[in-house]
Amino acid sequence: MLFNSLHYLIFLPIVMGLYYLFPHRWRWLLLLVASYYFYMCWSADYAVKVEYALLLLVSTSVAYAAGLGIARTDDPRRKRIFLWSSISVLLGILFTFKYYNFVNDSLRSALAALEIPFAIPYSSLLLPIGISFYTFQKISCVVDVYHGQAKAEKHFGIFAVYSRFFPQLVAGPIERPRHLLHQFYERHEFSYENAIAGLKQILWGVFKKVVVADRVAILVQVVYADPRSHAGLPLLVATIFYAFQIYCDFSGYTDIALGSARLIGFDLMANFRQPYFSKSIPEFWRRWHISLSTWFKDYLYIPLGGNRVVKWRWYYNLFITFFISGLWHGANWKWGVWGALHGGYMVLDSFFGSGRDWLRGNLKTLFAQTAFDGFNIALTFALVTVAWIPFRAANQADAWYIFTHLFAGASHWLNLGTMAIQFRGLGLNSTEFLLAVIFIAVVVVYDVIDSRAGVWESLRARPMPVRWAVYYALLILVLFFGPYNQAQNFIYFQF
Repeated sequence: MLFNSLHYLIFLPIVMGLYYLFPHRWRWLLLLVASYYFYMCWSADYAVKVEYALLLLVSTSVAYAAGLGIARTDDPRRKRIFLWSSISVLLGILFTFKYYNFVNDSLRSALAALEIPFAIPYSSLLLPIGISFYTFQKISCVVDVYHGQAKAEKHFGIFAVYSRFFPQLVAGPIERPRHLLHQFYERHEFSYENAIAGLKQILWGVFKKVVVADRVAILVQVVYADPRSHAGLPLLVATIFYAFQIYCDFSGYTDIALGSARLIGFDLMANFRQPYFSKSIPEFWRRWHISLSTWFKDYLYIPLGGNRVVKWRWYYNLFITFFISGLWHGANWKWGVWGALHGGYMVLDSFFGSGRDWLRGNLKTLFAQTAFDGFNIALTFALVTVAWIPFRAANQADAWYIFTHLFAGASHWLNLGTMAIQFRGLGLNSTEFLLAVIFIAVVVVYDVIDSRAGVWESLRARPMPVRWAVYYALLILVLFFGPYNQAQNFIYFQF
């Protein structure tokens, strides 16, 4: 079920109303049924829906049993058996559905180069939506219990709801047990303040997804569907637009998820904090997809040794963590390239970051420091945006073409006639292009205000007519400026 659908618009108020009507002791059951229903509505094939809901039940049962097994024994060897057995099963399920054909293809290509026959058949299994997210959430449960950072949940129903809580089931945030599990035991009473705050966050999320991301996606698709028909400025503009498309798409999903959870009294972790205002790549990863970046830090980077090792090993730990996080996004080497680029950025920052910080600290005036910060923000955005190219491109060949033709004809960009000819080839009229730019600017201004004082907090101090004018303006924009005839799935649904 899509967040930006009429189906969800009906589903959410029903769940919210029933949640507050149900006795507290049965609310977990309502949420469990609602979450399964939500998950089973992702496909048009009802037979497939049931099968993949059962797969979700199997993975939940494995994590639940492993957590109890670890908690009920004092034998370190048995604890390790429960830990690694459950992780192997959970990752095995993920591998079977997501990476089997990818590994099959890679082996086939490698062996073909050596003229060695390879005849293992391909799998025709459909990739379950959100499998990467809920697999990592279950692994974090088992690992946290093993390390004593969380208690094993004894109530299977509560654990099952935690494992598939519908607002964050298919695209995160990836919640830790110590943050979310206890909330299912808390008695949530209806709160007008929570309801208003949740609705505002949902409205803003829908605006970012429908009005900004889906509109920008039209231009991005024209260019990236056939990049060799374009060169220079169209490629550059489409790549910058994609940076805002994926941000508004994914952070919009997160806003709707957090707002939906808040309507029924739950607090989910923030997943984005104005990432494009980052002054370095490490800061970007403290602001972008926070639940995933902290997951890889806690469950891969630190176990590898983190930065408490010799330098070459530290660089290796940084690089391999980001490379694997790239492959987490999909079974294709292009995502590995994206992860490797960010891994390379992180290694370079370990060389030059201290020099950058020293230089800023020795600037004497506020203006110089502000200018220096602006330069670093622009540089970080440029590096992140360039890395989005292999992430968005259909294949590595297209990505390489875009890399090598991004600034083709740059000397003619100031020629308005040449620019007009290039933009006419994008399939957008000037009004559509201008609207896309304006809506992106709205998001940027929102993030500027939010990073300083908080948008909704600032708005609360305004007179009621001003507040409601803003709410109605957002609602009108959503209703009349979303390209509903070309609606897009959420990008991270594919992961």
